[in-house]
Amino acid sequence: MGLLIDGVWHDRWYETKASGGRFIRSEAQFRDRVTSDGSSPFPAEPGRYHLYVAWACPWAHRTLLLRALKGLQDVVSASWVAPLMLDQGWSFDEDHPDHLFGHDHLHQLYTRAEPDYSGRVTVPVLWDRQTGSIVNNESSEILRIFNRAFDAWATPAPDTCPPELQGAIDEINADVYHHVNNGVYRAGFATTQAAYDEAVTQLFDALDRLEERLSRQPWLCGDRVTEADWRLFPTLVRFDLVYHHHFKCNRRRLRDYPALWSHTRALYQVPGVRETLDFDETRLHYFGSHASINPHGIVPIGPELDFDAPHDRPAP
Repeated sequence: MGLLIDGVWHDRWYETKASGGRFIRSEAQFRDRVTSDGSSPFPAEPGRYHLYVAWACPWAHRTLLLRALKGLQDVVSASWVAPLMLDQGWSFDEDHPDHLFGHDHLHQLYTRAEPDYSGRVTVPVLWDRQTGSIVNNESSEILRIFNRAFDAWATPAPDTCPPELQGAIDEINADVYHHVNNGVYRAGFATTQAAYDEAVTQLFDALDRLEERLSRQPWLCGDRVTEADWRLFPTLVRFDLVYHHHFKCNRRRLRDYPALWSHTRALYQVPGVRETLDFDETRLHYFGSHASINPHGIVPIGPELDFDAPHDRPAP
């Protein structure tokens, strides 16, 4: 996982010495919005925007979920990077081409948008064909864009962040982001025992809280599925597959939490959701890309997970 410095690529892993072994995630730098009311330089138009994603990445997965749930596949096109993230970072290959420019590496897209860019090169990326620039590379904000900006062309679908629930959603999101979504990375990328202990304890404390909440009600905000559920889902659906073993998040499995496991299966079975996942590429990415964690790059065969098993949640 390298970075660009003044537009020049460097194969450099995260620096954790100054943080006591703690993994600190960089802030996304492209933060413009697409709107339907003319309030931004990027108006909602079908065919104008292109999404760059990775099958493995939970942050990119969020955006694929909203794109699918809103029926925006023909409104916002997409390209997938290849699963292995090696010395050039996220890259393209014959099976995962850059449909717009034929780039070999994602960092070339960043310098196309900003030649002297400095920072990490991440997915998702929302690209504007018209201005030739990156609109946004912050997944949580792309979620909100997809939820409303393209409604004129979207398949009718529920609002995942209704105004009356936004306060509750934001509060849950903050806890889930720090302790669960990013928490598995804070555990997996920690370079001291103390940093790992802190992150993994906070992770399982948060999972315990979420289990208790979902034992009392079907969804995180009550009786309806919201953005909060969809932001939790990408981490849960990958938990037993990779985080439990690869990131040493092994106090318990997801399957040891009855409510969380049911919640995950219920969302997986929503029409269109399974098409946003590729478990083989996800497994290959994690076990094949992190040489400091898995130096031989051996990809495990399991576990076998039945996401189609019956669940106890009401229809989303």
